[in-house]
Amino acid sequence: MTGKLIGVGTGPGDPELLTLKAVRALAEADVIAHFAKRGNSSNARRIVAGHLRLGVVELPLLYPVTTEIARSDDAYGSAIGTFYEEAAASVAAHLEAGRSVAVLSEGDPLFYGSYMHLHVRLANRFPTEVIPGVTAMSGAWSAVGAPIAQGDDVLCVLPGTLPDDELARRLSASEACVIMKVGRNLPRIRRALDIAGRLDEAIYVERATMAEMTFARLSERPDDAAPYFSIVLVPGWSGRR
Repeated sequence: MTGKLIGVGTGPGDPELLTLKAVRALAEADVIAHFAKRGNSSNARRIVAGHLRLGVVELPLLYPVTTEIARSDDAYGSAIGTFYEEAAASVAAHLEAGRSVAVLSEGDPLFYGSYMHLHVRLANRFPTEVIPGVTAMSGAWSAVGAPIAQGDDVLCVLPGTLPDDELARRLSASEACVIMKVGRNLPRIRRALDIAGRLDEAIYVERATMAEMTFARLSERPDDAAPYFSIVLVPGWSGRR
């Protein structure tokens, strides 16, 4: 009998935002798998550390590259594709041995999450369950108290890696927007918001829901340095409509 694959959403950073179902899965799983950049610790593991039982088997899945190579480069595609194949094989070995594997995923497993690369490779071979998690965007707008969308507002979720003109076009076409994958793209995001006439509405949130969270109007932020855990919100509903 094979083990069960479980994608576990760990939420945006605050351990108290883990769901009860996620906590139960962590307590029952035979193996805990977690992604991290090679040489770094896993952010998802840090979130759930207080719920890992003593002696549980851990399976680190270490990215060979992250932002060192452009995603459009063939070398990036080759390296990351090989990594996901090898990661899936490592997880499958435990499943074939009858062990359940909980794969940690920051935010929600099927929303810009690395878990989905394992899911599409393994869900047709093994029993699978996905436990949803609080997304970074909902954690951010709740943490800063920014009503994001109401009524007929259109909410658009945009990766900051989009070409400048496409980013500006989509910012102009939607009432509410969330921009993810900020990091080194913040200067371009700022320009696109300015072109779309929405810079004054934008809220920059760093490390949402974490103890060290900071936020500010993007137009008032003096620099363009942004860590991995950052997001930009453009609320659509002002509360005055």
